[in-house]
Parts: sequence; C-alpha cells; structure tokens
Amino acid sequence: MDTIFALATAQGRAGVAVVRVSGPSAHHAGQMLCGALPDAGCFAVRALRAGDELLDRALVLTFAAPHSFTGEDVIELHLHGSIAILQRVLSVLGGIEGLRLAEPGEFTRRALENGKMDLAQVEGLADLIDAETEFQRAQAMQTVEGALSKVVEDWRTRLIHAASLLEVTIDFADEDVPVDVAPEVVDLLAEVILQASDEVSRSYVAERVRSGFEVAIVGLPNAGKSTLLNALAGRDAAITSEFAGTTRDVIEVRMDLDGLPVTFLDTAGLRESDDHVEAIGIERAIARARTADLRVFLTDDISALPLTPWPQDIVVAPKADLRSDGTGVSGVTGAGVTDLVQAVKAVFADKVAQAGLTSRARHRTSLQSAVAALETAQDLVKQGPEVYDLAAEELRIAIRSLEFLVGRIDVENLLDEIFSSFCLGK
Repeated sequence: MDTIFALATAQGRAGVAVVRVSGPSAHHAGQMLCGALPDAGCFAVRALRAGDELLDRALVLTFAAPHSFTGEDVIELHLHGSIAILQRVLSVLGGIEGLRLAEPGEFTRRALENGKMDLAQVEGLADLIDAETEFQRAQAMQTVEGALSKVVEDWRTRLIHAASLLEVTIDFADEDVPVDVAPEVVDLLAEVILQASDEVSRSYVAERVRSGFEVAIVGLPNAGKSTLLNALAGRDAAITSEFAGTTRDVIEVRMDLDGLPVTFLDTAGLRESDDHVEAIGIERAIARARTADLRVFLTDDISALPLTPWPQDIVVAPKADLRSDGTGVSGVTGAGVTDLVQAVKAVFADKVAQAGLTSRARHRTSLQSAVAALETAQDLVKQGPEVYDLAAEELRIAIRSLEFLVGRIDVENLLDEIFSSFCLGK
C-alpha cells in the first residue's frame, strides 16, 4: 500500500501548518527528514532537512500502527505556517520513493478500512467538520463517538439471537423441541421494531439540525418583510423600498440562534399580480413557505393571505413603528425583533429535544427497510413453525439493512461520494 501525505490544516498563511503522513513508509520518510523520530506516542522538536538544506524546525509526532487515526504508522509535522515552508516540505515528501499526495478523504477511508471507524462515524466526522453551530457540533460528535453505531449493534445482536432461535427449531423440525421459541422471538422483534420505529420518527428533526431549519417570512407586499430580514441579519441582505413588490425571488440568510442553525427566507409579497416576473416570485414564495419548518406571518389580517398558519407558526403585526398600541414587530426600529427571535428559538428548541441519532436520509431508509422486514418476520413467527424458514429470511434482510447502515456490507458505491467532501488531509 502507498504511503500518503497531505496538509491537514487549512490552506493559506497561518501560525501553524500540520502535514500528516500515513502508511508503511511514514516512519522512514520522517527519518529522512529529521533523523531520529520521537518514540511512538511522543513528540519532540526536530530540524527538518533535505540533504544539507534546513527546511524548518518543527514539532514532530510519531504514531505506531494500529494506534493512530488511520490504524497505520503515522507521523505529523507541525510546521511554521509559511506558505513557502509548506510548499517546500510537501515537495520534498513527494520526492521520496513510495510516497504520494493523498486523495480527498483518503486518511479517513483508511481508518474505515482498518476498522478504526465505521461508516456512520465517518459520516459523523464529515458533519463535525461542516458544523457551524453548537447543536450541529454536539449531534455530529455523538455520531463520531459511536452513539448510533452502538444502538445499531445492539439491535443487530438481538436479531441474530432471534434468528438463531428460529434456526435451531428449523434444524430440528423432525424432533421434539421442548421449548416453544415463538414467544421469545416475537418479544425480541417487538422491542427492536418499537425502538427502530421511534428512531425513524425522530430522524427528521436530526436531519434538520444537520442541514438547518428554515423560517419563511410571509405577508402582503410592503409589509416590511425585507426590512425585518435585514434587522435579523444585521446587514442589508435584501433590497427595500417604499414600492410594493420589490422582492421577486427568495432571499436566504443563514444564522446561528444560540446554537440552532436557522435560515430565514424573505419571500415575495403575496397578492394577485399581472406582472409575469412578480407572479413567478409569488409562486416560489408560496412553494418555499409550504416546505419551511416555520412561517412568520407579518399581517393584521391572516384571511388576506393564501396560506393558513400551522399551530406552531408565528403571526405578528407588521410595522410596529407606525402603530400606537406598541404591538407587532418593526425592522426599522427593532421593536419586537428580540421577542420574535426568542419565539423562533422556543419552537426549534422543543423540536431539537426530540432529535434522534440518525441524521441522514440513508440512515432512515435502512431503518425503514429493517422495520418492514421485522414486521413481516413477526407475523410469520406467529403463524407457526411451518413458516419459520421464511421468518428467518426476513430477519436476515433486517440484519443486512442494519449492517448497511453502519457500513459492514455493500457500501463501496457510497464511499467515493462521502469521501469527496473531505479535504486532502482528512
């Protein structure tokens, strides 16, 4: 196997640049650069040289297989973050026989292949790298730490036990089996079905935490929607004017609300329009509002709008700066904006509290397939020993679905897509 290397930190000038080298020749490459390496699990400052040329004085870390991120021999070179130093060191490494530049995600792929991580943990690592808010970080971290993998493995173990009970009955079908296994198998399946179904229902919220919640601001033209969006964003994200119908397309502003990833959508004013372009904008506004997680209705008269609020939606009077009763919200003066933000956070905080461990559609599909097979198996077991062989096959289908979720089987076609989102040094 090749030995690979890459920059593990961000591109560009920085205080420190970390270069990672992994593979059978990693320690040899380190010795060529700095002579004696620190002992495995230790670090030391070393002079890096290419022949007589001093490249840098770097902090060098040594890891011995299998006790490394990739499960291979690894060294890390913590260089001064000069672009020139980095380019020179990478050039020298590239000139060492047996070394090559890593492909995107190749370090993590080797960790997967060497059993240091499973596929769910790899996906969690990708989400952790992409995390922009605290809730995204926390959710990704628990996946990286194996929370989902442990639950799936527990289900898999119980299903294997249930399958073994059926197989024993099948193998000794011509003999008197003193124990009826059906009650135990049915109970085992019922437990896993209940837990997996609950995880499926909670996966939708976890997926929204990962991708971000959407809040559509809707109302009549010139209700102050764009001004409110600008107030929420703290900048001029949308064009505002006194003329109705200024907003034609959906404008998005992504925000971090105390750890909640939220994208506010400024939409076209909802009205009948003879203007073709405005009419298209209104159609898009209605479509996005219908798929949003929450709608903020800026209106005094909800019946004037073509959308009906959901129970969780927020209805607030517009242009509080022009009202004498002190109610409503105003993007001009900021009146009511803080209360509106708090209301939005309260809605999503309640949702996040119900989030599951599965945060991708792929996870949910695998669980749904497993549940469907288990429900069929449960029905077959109740019919009696004559169809236990069919029930056992359904159990095998369910087990394979769980194994697919964590990457035990048949995931080669997914790996290139997943690892392409990683940087070279990961």
